[in-house]
Amino acid sequence: MSTLSGPRLGAPVRLGLSLPCSVACWLLVACTRTDEPVGPVNVGPEPEITPAPASLRRLTRPQFEASLADVFGEGLLLPPYLEPDIEVDGLWSVGAGQAALSPYGVEQYESAAFLVAAQVRDDAERRAGLPCSPAGSDAHACFEQLATELGRLLWRRPLDASERAALVAIADEATATLGTPDAGLEFELAALLQSPHFLYRVELGSDGAFDDFALASRMSFLLWAGPPDDELLDVAAEGLLVDPAVRRAQAQRMSADPRGARGVRSMFVETLALAGLSALNKSPDTFVHAGPDVGPAAREETLALVERLWATDQDFRDLMTSRVTSVDRTLAAIYEVPAPVREGFGTVELPTDGERAGLLGQVSFLALQAHPVSTSVTRRGVFVRERLLCQEFPAPPADVDTSIPASTPESPTMRDRVASHLEDPACSSCHQLSDPLGLALEHFDGIGRYRADDQGYEIDATGSLDGRAFDGLMGLAATLHDHPALTRCLVTTTLRYAQGHSLDGEEDTLVDWLDLRFAQGDWSLAGLLEDLVASDAFVTATEAP
Repeated sequence: MSTLSGPRLGAPVRLGLSLPCSVACWLLVACTRTDEPVGPVNVGPEPEITPAPASLRRLTRPQFEASLADVFGEGLLLPPYLEPDIEVDGLWSVGAGQAALSPYGVEQYESAAFLVAAQVRDDAERRAGLPCSPAGSDAHACFEQLATELGRLLWRRPLDASERAALVAIADEATATLGTPDAGLEFELAALLQSPHFLYRVELGSDGAFDDFALASRMSFLLWAGPPDDELLDVAAEGLLVDPAVRRAQAQRMSADPRGARGVRSMFVETLALAGLSALNKSPDTFVHAGPDVGPAAREETLALVERLWATDQDFRDLMTSRVTSVDRTLAAIYEVPAPVREGFGTVELPTDGERAGLLGQVSFLALQAHPVSTSVTRRGVFVRERLLCQEFPAPPADVDTSIPASTPESPTMRDRVASHLEDPACSSCHQLSDPLGLALEHFDGIGRYRADDQGYEIDATGSLDGRAFDGLMGLAATLHDHPALTRCLVTTTLRYAQGHSLDGEEDTLVDWLDLRFAQGDWSLAGLLEDLVASDAFVTATEAP
């Protein structure tokens, strides 16, 4: 049975796969029309909701790496493979609460723990950053100090006496067996790093609320994509994080820290599905600008835009329309603009009379949401609907041919070739939602380079989005900028990312409230994150079963 989250304009819609595609997408059309104006609404008090049960969340690979870097320094050699992250609701951060750890995964983390421990043991600079270095008769005391101070940072809370004693016993035994305190250091570090208390975010509710150390962890992984620092742990030890004003003040401090940019970037790698750019696959025979540098460069461009909007408190809807971007020589060649710097990235302002702006004009979107040898109007359109507007599509029926017909003299352009999808009743109800958006972007080929025509044929880039007509990328970008579902979708995704679970119907009222606060704060992403951290919902939890 299909479930709809509510009648609000632009609200996310979940459509059960038991419905035929045509019926499900007809419902999506009915529930996402935004042609009626929405009147001003006062922002009232935060709604009371029943929180979802707390859960253990395994560190994602980026969180794992950030945790090690914050404690031991950048540049550690890490194994290329660990237990893979899983994506739920489009986010690793939601999948982390459902990810099991296989026996092989346990072995992988054990190997990683000893690999890191050996590097810290043997690197004089990293070793100098430890609270102490075990040697001679002072080794036992140092092992105790490491368990206390380093343990608090890695496990994100103070260790109790029995936990410290167990770690010291491991270090003492390794020292005695292998004949050197360095062995004790290595085994103690490895024990800390392969413990579930490090690999999992232990944020379990008790008496309807998270404790202060769980709150410190929740705040740091949201705002920094990494562990809490000593100051945040000290505030937690004083029991002060229950105060929303204290949480807001700490959020402001943390956003000003360089790790704040890392946190925002990490969130949008998931939000905008940028991970695939690391292995972007384009045919060099079709696209002369294809190469291994394109994907990583495109990812950096998009994250630099996100970071700039966040750091300057700019209207975050400008993600759709900003002409200011950061490019290197690889992207400058694709965009046909002068490279601003010889090496690395520099800021450019795209021509005001050009056809490129915002996220939709960037290679990260245009190339990733395309095929290796061609564009894809469906993939581009579905991305806009699902990732930017939170409108979920059902999977196509198993017996439907989803391939695009080859170009012919009778059907030379992509609009001609996808016409069959728009005419076939089994496909049209969904494709009429996705394909017109993708067709608006046909002036940009499969790697994101502008083209005036399609192999000599005129490109028709007109379309409509939920009742609003537009022409081309610039028209679609402007329409999205003012679409009420755009900001609500960002709020929804941010809440999922922060809470680590799929949202239920009751939490939609919290999304509504945060969305209104977002608008009241002139769509400042930093303001949204502060409001979320300071909210009652952020600190409340139902005790896990």
